[in-house]
Parts: sequence; C-alpha cells; structure tokens
Amino acid sequence: MPDQPSDPQLILEMRDRVARARAEVVRAVGEGRGPDAWRAALVALESRGRFGIRMGLGRSNALLRALGSPETGVRGALVAGTNGKGSVVALVSAALRAAGIRHATTPKPHLVSYRERVQIDGQPLAPLPFAQAVARALDAADQIEERVGPATEFEILVGAIFEALRQEEITTAIVEVGLGGRLDATHAWDGGVAVVTNVGLDHQQYLGDTIEAIAKEKAAIIVRGDRAVIGASERGGALDVIRHRAQRVGAPFTIARAGATRSLGRDGIEVELEGRGAVRVGLLGRHQGANAAVAAATLDALRDAGIASVSDDALRAGFAAARWPGRMELIPSALGGGDERDLLLDGAHNEDGAAALAASLADLAPHLRSASGARNAPLVLILAVMADKSVAELSAALATSPALRAAQVICTTVGDVRSLAPDQLAAAVRAAKLGAQVQIAANPNAALLAAADHQGPIIAAGSLYLVGAIRGELMRRGVLPDDGSRDDVAGSAT
Repeated sequence: MPDQPSDPQLILEMRDRVARARAEVVRAVGEGRGPDAWRAALVALESRGRFGIRMGLGRSNALLRALGSPETGVRGALVAGTNGKGSVVALVSAALRAAGIRHATTPKPHLVSYRERVQIDGQPLAPLPFAQAVARALDAADQIEERVGPATEFEILVGAIFEALRQEEITTAIVEVGLGGRLDATHAWDGGVAVVTNVGLDHQQYLGDTIEAIAKEKAAIIVRGDRAVIGASERGGALDVIRHRAQRVGAPFTIARAGATRSLGRDGIEVELEGRGAVRVGLLGRHQGANAAVAAATLDALRDAGIASVSDDALRAGFAAARWPGRMELIPSALGGGDERDLLLDGAHNEDGAAALAASLADLAPHLRSASGARNAPLVLILAVMADKSVAELSAALATSPALRAAQVICTTVGDVRSLAPDQLAAAVRAAKLGAQVQIAANPNAALLAAADHQGPIIAAGSLYLVGAIRGELMRRGVLPDDGSRDDVAGSAT
C-alpha cells in the first residue's frame, strides 16, 4: 500500500494549498517576478511538511525518475555524520572555489532563507530558478503519488535540488545528508564518494538508541563503487561498523585523523594534516582539526575518483579562507552603536556540539572582546533549545566550560512549536549549574536587548533556529552584509 497520511481532510487541505501556490508560481514565473514565484513555491513546498518525517527511498527514487533522473549527471561526495558535516562541506567547497571548480553544495539546515539549501559556488540559488525547480518537483510528486504515496517536503526538496543543478549545468556537488543515511532522501543519489564525519547520539527516535545502531544507519551511504572517507572514532564501536561496511561492499576507504592542533585565537587554527604538514584553517575551535582532516581526505577521494582535482596550494588557500555561518562564527561589534564586544554564534544543538563549543572556549575566551572599557566581564550566553533535544545533557556539556559556568545566561525561545519554553529551559540550565545568573527573554531580539545590559562577550547557541533568527536580525540592522540569502522568507531549522 502507498504510504498515505491518515487524515483525509489534511490531504484535501494540502492539495488545495499546493494547487493555489503552484498557480501563483506559474503566474509569477511568466511575469518574471522571481521573489513572488519563490515565495509561492516555498508555500507549496512547506505544505508537504505537514506530513512530517517519513523515512524510506521509494518515493525519492520514483520522484527522481519522474523528473528524468537529473541526479545521474552529477558526481561528488555525499556527507553523513552527527556533527561536522557542515564544516567538512564548507572546507571542501572553499577548496573547490579556490581551484576554480564550479560546484554545488546543499547545506542543512538553512539559517535565514530556505534558498540556502542549494548553493552554487557558495551563493544561494536565485529565487526564480529555485522556484522553477520546486514547481517541476511538485509536478513530479503528483505523477507518482497514486503509486507510492505523497512525497514529503524534504523528498521534494532533494528532487528540486537535482533539477536545479541540471538547469544550471552543475556536474559536481557536495551533498549533506538530511537525517541518518540509509533511508535519507539524499541516498537516492550516489556521487562516487561517501563520507561519514563522526557518530554521536542524536535523532534516536529515527536512528536508534546506541552509537552502533546510528553508525549502521550512516555507514549505509557507502555503496559498491564508492570511495569512502571515515572520520568516526572508536566510540561505541562506530569506527568498526563503518569500516566493516566499506570492506563488505568493496569500497576503498581512508580513516582521516588530524595531527596536533594549535589554536590561533580569533583567526582560526593550525593543524597538522598527514602528507601536508601544517595547514591553516579559518574555522574556529580545536574540533575543526578533525573536520579539516576529513575534508582533505574527501578532496583526495574526489581526485582519485576522477571527479575534481584540487592542488595543494588551492587546498591551503581554501581552508584558510573557509567560513561557515552560524557555526563558531565570530561577529565583531555585533550590537553596533560603538559597542565593540564580540558575538559568537554556534548552533551546538546536541550534546557533542555543546561539548565542542565548551572545549573551544578554553582557547577562545581570552581573545573575545567585552564592551568598551570592560575588563574580565563574564560571558553572556543566549540559549534556545528544541524540546526534542536532550536538554539536560546539552546543558551539562556546556557547563564543562568554566567560562560558561560563570556566564550570564539568557534563556529564550524562537517561537517554533518545537522550541522548549524559556522557563523549562531555565530550570534545566540551573540544574546543570550552567551560568552564575539565569534570566528569561521572550524572543531572540529581546534576548539581544537583555544581553546589551551586560558587559561581556555574547555567545548564542543551542539551536540553529536561534542562530538564524539572530543572523537575520543582524542583516536587517546592516551589521552583517546581505549575502543573497535574506529574502524575508524563513522555514525550518534544527
């Protein structure tokens, strides 16, 4: 039986909403109104999100076939992992740009605009071509619905991404897995290189309750004919699981390990990479050494697979210039008005991410700037967390940092239905002994105003929803440049 939602009224509402939105897409495209076409396409796309997450490859495979299999014209790397996926993709993309190799990336989740989900040479796809690709993917979804059931929002997005790449004549892509690997819609594509960055506990309701079970889900992206890159540790048996998968399908693999890492404070790190010596990385935090090793091994695998060849000079230039918005992103003078203090944005939405942030602050805290004239002012932590996350574990991981234990903590919410209420978050924070003082703010903007009443550097973490909301506000204020992503249309994050 096709996988169908159980509520007939929901089906009717979704179909009506999608039909009206699609008609507006057609009108707007015909009239050359790119932003209007994009907004209408996004309404149609996100209407599918009301069916939630439904794992499986049947619908994705069928949808791509209905589109004429645009994914077959694209080669590259599929990147899975609990943490580090985005950093690896950012580093590989920066090196490809330095080498002059035109390519696409698919960051997940987005921060400000849904169009960030497909980028060409580091820039979000323009509204009109993205709208056109979404409209074609929606048409394909209609063609297959009776046979395989209604496609989900993410499945349609994946179809739209590959349709857009075909229209833009992009043949190289670095694709980030959405959830897990084995049953994720992106796994309908095989680019020739499969990467697993690391394995931790996250999304257990979909992937399993143990490191080993989650590792099996992620390792499944390695298929016969691939070259594999493994960044996972031996924690919970993850490395053995992934290595055995590669061996079973006959995929040559590299276990990527970084050498010594030296913090360079505000400007990034320097890490020893096998065969390359010391390499400067523009991303902040000691944990980026491991991501740099995985990214370098991925570039080697892309070369060996005949997909893309990046010189050592281009790798070094790209890694040094790499930036990853919302992930250990340092924004000087973020509050404006002569306030010179730093704002550090980091998604850190699970226990491992929070632990990495806490560890990084041992290096970074002495280099972070307080408000003008203030010395040794405590950090200010703005925190928002989704209710489906392990809030107690995340708070405890942040509390391993002495600087955060002494911080002024502002608990807020981003308004999403999944966002934990600020008072509940504050209770978890106090229980973990995170922060010297804890207060509540109604929303991210209110949290920024509250942070301005203190003197210390500001850190915003716990959810990419929060990071996206703050980045969007800073773009609106002109503190951050509009990188082409801000279109006043926001969707889901993590």
